[in-house]
Amino acid sequence: MGIIVWCILFAIVVFFAFFATRMASQNKEDGLHDTGLAILEFGRAFPTEAIRQLQTTANGQAVFVRLHDDKAGFMRSLRNHFAVHLIEPGRARAKDSGTGRGLTVEFLDAPHHNGTFEFATPAEAAEVSLWLLGNYVEKTSPQRGEGGHDRLSEAKP
Repeated sequence: MGIIVWCILFAIVVFFAFFATRMASQNKEDGLHDTGLAILEFGRAFPTEAIRQLQTTANGQAVFVRLHDDKAGFMRSLRNHFAVHLIEPGRARAKDSGTGRGLTVEFLDAPHHNGTFEFATPAEAAEVSLWLLGNYVEKTSPQRGEGGHDRLSEAKP
């Protein structure tokens, strides 16, 4: 009779250990590696913005988003929720992290998101840096020439 009780207690301890390790590994794997989840979360935060492309960091904790009108967005996994924001033109600064595969980004509107973000390849880091650089470049309309001069006003009658 005593051996049956000990076997049942041992089975309960093994089940609890298995359950606890599964929960711990699930929390460790959570992140933004799933681009579908990133699209849904960004779409929920900014329903009027059309996503053009996503770049996930190597650890899956952050996603940089390129939008249809060459704006950029940013998502970060914060344990139980996601922080999402739109990067306004000229409000983010990026520089090489020194590893060749990452960027050190400073968000002027959201300094709590500042940090170094490592990507899987140097090409991905370069792509994101171009998106952030695109926020600095003034868009010229078809009616404007270089320097912002209006072409129509320069035309001779």
